[in-house]
Amino acid sequence: MLLSLISVLPLWLNWLSPVAPTPPMAAKLAPAPALAWSASRPLSWADFQAQPGAPSNIAALTSANISVNVGCTDFKFNAAVKAVFTPSESWVREPGKAKPELLRHEQAHFDLTEVHARQMRQKLALMQFDCDKLQPALNNYTKVAFMIWQRDMSRYDQETNHGLNAERQQQWEAAVKQRLEKLSAYALPE
Repeated sequence: MLLSLISVLPLWLNWLSPVAPTPPMAAKLAPAPALAWSASRPLSWADFQAQPGAPSNIAALTSANISVNVGCTDFKFNAAVKAVFTPSESWVREPGKAKPELLRHEQAHFDLTEVHARQMRQKLALMQFDCDKLQPALNNYTKVAFMIWQRDMSRYDQETNHGLNAERQQQWEAAVKQRLEKLSAYALPE
C-alpha cells in the first residue's frame, strides 16, 4: 500500500477596513480543530479564534485550505479532498462590532475554497493515475489546481475590494453559490 500526503497550501485571506487595534485577550482558548466545509454549518465569529495580527487596518483574516490525501490500494488510485477552515489561524479584530457583511465576505472565501475542492474531486475522479508513477503526475496537477484556486481568491478580494464594494460582493456570492450548485455531484456527504 502506497500512501502519500500532498502538503496543503494555506491561503491567508483578509478584509481591509480601518479599525482600531484591540488589547490582547487575557486567557487563550484551546485551539479548535479544523472545520470541514458544510452547507449546513456556516462560519460564525466564534470560529475565528486567533489573535488579531498586523496591520491594524485588517478587520478579519480567514485561513482556508484544501486538504488532499491520496494513495493507492492494490494498485487502485484513491483520493480524499476537503475544504477546511482553520480557527486557530483565523481572526476578527472586533467581533462585537463586526458587521454581518464582513462575515458573509469571509464565508464566501470558505465557499470558494469548497468550489475548488469540488473541482479537484471532479478532475481526480476522471484522471487515470499510474500508481507506480503517482507522485510526479499528481504533484503537477495539484500545483496547477492550487495556483488557480489562489488566483481566484485574489480576484475575489480585488473585485469586491475585500467586501467593501457591496454590489460586486453580492455578484460574487451569487456566482459562488451557482458554482457550488453546478458541482453538487462532487459535494461530500453531510
